[in-house]
Amino acid sequence: MTIPVIRPWLGEEEAQAAAEAVRSGWVAQGPRVAEFEKAFAEQAGAAEGVAVSSCTTALHLALHLLGVGPGDEVVVPSFSFIATANAARYVGATPVFADVDPVTGNLTPDTIEAVLTPKTVAVIGVHQGGVPFDVDALDAVCSKHSLALVHDSACAAGSTYRGKPVSASASLAAWSFHPRKLLTTGEGGMLTTSDSDRAARLRRLREHGMSVSAADRHASSGVKLESYDEVGFNFRMTDIQAAIGLVQLAKLPSVIARRRELAERYHKLLAEIDGLRWVGDPDYGTTNYQSFWVVLPDSYPGTVVDVLEGLLARGVSARRGIMAAHLEPAYSGVDLPVTEHLTARSVILPLFHQMTEAEQDTVVTALAEIVR
Repeated sequence: MTIPVIRPWLGEEEAQAAAEAVRSGWVAQGPRVAEFEKAFAEQAGAAEGVAVSSCTTALHLALHLLGVGPGDEVVVPSFSFIATANAARYVGATPVFADVDPVTGNLTPDTIEAVLTPKTVAVIGVHQGGVPFDVDALDAVCSKHSLALVHDSACAAGSTYRGKPVSASASLAAWSFHPRKLLTTGEGGMLTTSDSDRAARLRRLREHGMSVSAADRHASSGVKLESYDEVGFNFRMTDIQAAIGLVQLAKLPSVIARRRELAERYHKLLAEIDGLRWVGDPDYGTTNYQSFWVVLPDSYPGTVVDVLEGLLARGVSARRGIMAAHLEPAYSGVDLPVTEHLTARSVILPLFHQMTEAEQDTVVTALAEIVR
């Protein structure tokens, strides 16, 4: 069987939790969502959590909440899943692509300042593949230019910055629970914030702008009539998803410990391949290794596609490295040399909780045969 790039760690506990939600009769957004929000926010070092349908909708809501709109520019990395840039488009703003650090794959103050204009109102910083960006540095440059900073923490659950959860200090952080993430609810996302007023408004906005949530209305012993004071969205999470998320959240420390153990073993094995570079911890934090990506040696004459095909022929399923959104037909018109080099020369290798040493040996042997 082909070794997969990722295999979610799901089992009987998640199945039972989902079944209990179904048997309860409350399958839409309800008490389990509220419980998951509280538990996740505590893990993330935030005061409030607001569960939504995806990280993409979380980013959309964050920009909407900040009042970003037509005529505004939002600085984003091209070296990210295209949803990061799309979120700016959803509110009518223009995403402006900045280059990234060649080691971490993240925005830096210099790459941000290189693309600022009088129209810039916000920056979306991505903790790419779980590698934290330098939060203090980006906070400082955004403060200097009076810009809002939104954390795209889609991949970063369990990563740390200076000994604390990676986005603990974020005014707004968006998280993903897609199956390729360490913590999954199938689909789903979360916004965390330190501001209770913002959290209250976000909860209204995710549910059509209703002044009284459906859960509160059903829980009331009397009649509660809602009003719609602003235009909102249907970005809700279900109680079935939240039930799974609560089980997954309890597993998160074990998942991270195992991934870091496997990543350290990758470091040792891959050191035998001359010129290969791989992802690791920056000086100021730790990664959860949501993605284990490597940059191919300069001496290797082939392409990423050659490597992927070669790995697949040897029973290993890998993925191209992080995409470059500005090279896609939906976006174009800028020159980002670091981003273009990384996306053209990087490969994401298999890494999952249940991975065996034998499987890891197979991956490394296959990669070594190809690039040599």
